[in-house]
Amino acid sequence: MKRLSSGTIGLGLLTAFVFVILYGPIFVPIISSFFTVKYGQVDWGNANLDSYQLLISNDGILTAVQNTLVVGVSAVVLGLILGCFLAMFYQFSQSRGRGFVQFIIFLPFLMPPIITGLALLIFFREIDFERSLVTVIIGHTVFVLALIYRTILVRLQALGMNMVEASYDLGASGWQTFRLIILPNLKSAMTGAAILAFALSFDETMITILVTGTDNTLPIRLWAMMRLGFTPDINALVTVILGFTTILVLVAARHLIPKEFTSREA
Repeated sequence: MKRLSSGTIGLGLLTAFVFVILYGPIFVPIISSFFTVKYGQVDWGNANLDSYQLLISNDGILTAVQNTLVVGVSAVVLGLILGCFLAMFYQFSQSRGRGFVQFIIFLPFLMPPIITGLALLIFFREIDFERSLVTVIIGHTVFVLALIYRTILVRLQALGMNMVEASYDLGASGWQTFRLIILPNLKSAMTGAAILAFALSFDETMITILVTGTDNTLPIRLWAMMRLGFTPDINALVTVILGFTTILVLVAARHLIPKEFTSREA
C-alpha cells in the first residue's frame, strides 16, 4: 500500500479545516431545528418538530415566502423569453448594434446591486410608477437576464448554423425552425439557466430593498427581523431553504454539464 506523504496529509487537514470553517455554521440552524439548544448546549435526547410547527403557523413568513416565489418564477419566465430572443438576435443577426445590446444586458449584472437598484428606483419615480411586487419582478428580471442570456447564447454558438440552414433549405419556416430545431436543443440550457436565475432571485436583497413596496419578500422580512432577533421557526425555515436550494443546484448541474462529458466519464 502506498503511504501518503506528509505534504498530502497536511493538505488534506488544511482542506478539512477550511471546509469546517466555511460550511460548519450551516449545520447550526439545521441541528437547532430538530433539537433544543440552551446556553450553547444541545439537548440530543429531545428531538422534536416544534420549530416546523411554528413555521407553519407564522403567516408573516409564509406570505414573504409566497411573494418571493412569485417574484422568482415571474422573473425567470420573463428572463427566459427575453434571454432567448436576445441570444438569437445576437447569434443570427448581422446588425452592428448587437454588441451594444449585449453590453446593455451585462451592465446591470456587473454593476454593484445598489447602483442597479438606485437606477431602477429613480426610473420608477420619474415615470410615477408605484412600487410593488411588479417593480421587484422588473428589477430581478434585469438582474438575472445576463445569466440566462449568456447560458442560452453559449448553447446557440455550440449548435452552430448548419442545422438552422439545413432546416431552411428543406423548406421550414422561421417558426418551424425555432420550434423543431432550436428550441429542443436549448431545453437543457434553459432549464439550467432558469434554476440558477431563480436561486439568484430568491437571495437578492439590495435591489429588492430599493424597489419594493409594502409587500416584502423573504430576504427583506429576515432583514427586518434582525433588529429584534430570530424566533425558533427561522431555524426550520433555513433548513427547508437549504434542502430546496441543494436540490436546485444538483438539478442545474445535471442540465448544465454537457452530455458528451458525462458519457465520457461513464
